[in-house]
Amino acid sequence: MKASLIVILCPTQKIQAQFLADQFSIPIIDGSHLAIAKPREIEGFVRSIVKPNHSETRFVFMLSDLGLSLSQIAEDNLLSIRADFYSPSVNYRRQKGGGKGQMIARAIGLNSLSAPYVLDATAGLGGDAFVLASLGCPVTMVERVPEVHALLADGLRAAGAWGSAKDQTLIAILKRMTLVESDAAKYMQTLEDTKKPEVVYLDPMFPLRTKSAQVKKEMHVFQQLIGKDVDADLLLQTAQECAQKRVVVKRPRIAPFLAGLEPNYTLEGRSNRYDVYLNH
Repeated sequence: MKASLIVILCPTQKIQAQFLADQFSIPIIDGSHLAIAKPREIEGFVRSIVKPNHSETRFVFMLSDLGLSLSQIAEDNLLSIRADFYSPSVNYRRQKGGGKGQMIARAIGLNSLSAPYVLDATAGLGGDAFVLASLGCPVTMVERVPEVHALLADGLRAAGAWGSAKDQTLIAILKRMTLVESDAAKYMQTLEDTKKPEVVYLDPMFPLRTKSAQVKKEMHVFQQLIGKDVDADLLLQTAQECAQKRVVVKRPRIAPFLAGLEPNYTLEGRSNRYDVYLNH
């Protein structure tokens, strides 16, 4: 699925809108008169120019004062996703989220003596990569879906602008994050031995259950956009060949092992688990 147009809700975003329009070969719609409008008004405007289609899912980019988002136009609602690295909720998790005691930190082998270099081969919206970078790890995010890469790039830009003005600690975190647009398997296969990561992190898409909260509904948007990770099993093999120390796979607690391969050990939470494959 691809974005069909760009709606500008903030007059200062015209240069960014033109860059995206050229990149994706899609038109720009001026919605700057809605800069301070309520969400329902914005939704009505978007629906007036892009009608929902029963045979396919429609997506539009929207540029507001918060940055770039991608919205799915469904029959009964308008759901949006964006890469967020500086909102109050993100800042709260960064400051109060449990630090190096978090399961993801323990899974990658983070401790007081080591902050390993991590390659996040399924970057998505960058949430896990940001957590790891905030804990001191250098992280390379690899994303192959152009629309998602655009969200990540804009999220990093917006966070950098906000951090420069208000939070130098955030700037230090962002400097540990590198974004690459590529197919992860091909990218890992091209890395020289001296540039291979200590840890490869995988969070492949898994079918969502229907009983879900709003945050899960937003993940439905993401799943509609990128489709199924049909090559996830093969990606595990490539990751094992690339990682110097370990591969960590994030999975729903009830999901089968990726590629049917049993890990060396598992860290399990209420809804997710981390399968750890050690390279000896």
